[in-house]
Amino acid sequence: MRSIRVWFVAAVIAVIISGGALIVTGINAISEGSAAASLAADRATPPAASVTPAASATATPPAAAPPPSVPPAPAGAAAQEPAAAGWPDNVTALDAALRKLAGNTPDFSVAVLDRKTGHTYAYRGSVKFDTASIVKTQILACMLLKAQDAGRAPTSAEMALAKPMIRLSDNGATTSLYQKLGGKAAVTRSNKRLGLTQTVVNSRWGLTRTTAADQVRLLAALVDPKGPLNASSRQTAFSLMNTVDKAQDWGVPSVAKAGEITMVKNGWDTRTADGGLWAVNTIGRVTSKDGAVDVSVVVLSHNNKSMQSGITLVEKAAKLTRQHLRY
Repeated sequence: MRSIRVWFVAAVIAVIISGGALIVTGINAISEGSAAASLAADRATPPAASVTPAASATATPPAAAPPPSVPPAPAGAAAQEPAAAGWPDNVTALDAALRKLAGNTPDFSVAVLDRKTGHTYAYRGSVKFDTASIVKTQILACMLLKAQDAGRAPTSAEMALAKPMIRLSDNGATTSLYQKLGGKAAVTRSNKRLGLTQTVVNSRWGLTRTTAADQVRLLAALVDPKGPLNASSRQTAFSLMNTVDKAQDWGVPSVAKAGEITMVKNGWDTRTADGGLWAVNTIGRVTSKDGAVDVSVVVLSHNNKSMQSGITLVEKAAKLTRQHLRY
């Protein structure tokens, strides 16, 4: 199912993940795997999922932005309504569905944040996975914060690297921007400002380690009007992640219904040191124009036999979150 892409003034919509593929005239050239290190095997038995309330927030649209406009999520009391009584049952049902899926598939983890209700959900949310190209969202946020700190918009040179980094998951553009920003140290500082506590940045960016819980925090920061990113930066992140190449528009967008708006960053990688198995990750957001849906979704996985089987897995897990959490 595909979402309708909408250019969106609201700063609430921002976010998610990467695939290191460079798409040129319809040809998908796998360009991930910039490092030959093996993926760590996180084979722990899936624990019960944790559920904690998260603060709701509403965004103030930037003063000027290209049409068409999209109404922000509901403000005030409507955005802070207590969770429906059925939430615990929904969580129990999703736990069971994901455990069943995990019985016959590679390792994966899931996290969800519903900004409308303030609920968070995590299944193996603190288990670490290699980011592959979803780290490019962190690099983008680092670039935006650096520009803000300097009291300016991103330069044309920075945007010339950021656009292919997010829309095409271009590895060469990513490496250039990563080095320009200050590499590991700069992104680590940025992550701290964004509230990431479980992510360890690697000098070889694709080997950065993260958790589903941290990636949901990142997605939340990309749309939080009270967070470190200003309205212009949030709009820039949304505009890039809402316009990824069609061949990379999989993962989280697969859960969207007709008329809903998505943003996504996917990541995939395979390494000979890992026996040719694949890491496949998806991070993103799904929203509706009327504010009824405002959800961030993360699925991380590794040890997939192929890229396509990994895509099938993360989409299946993402769809289970919508089915059982009823957003």
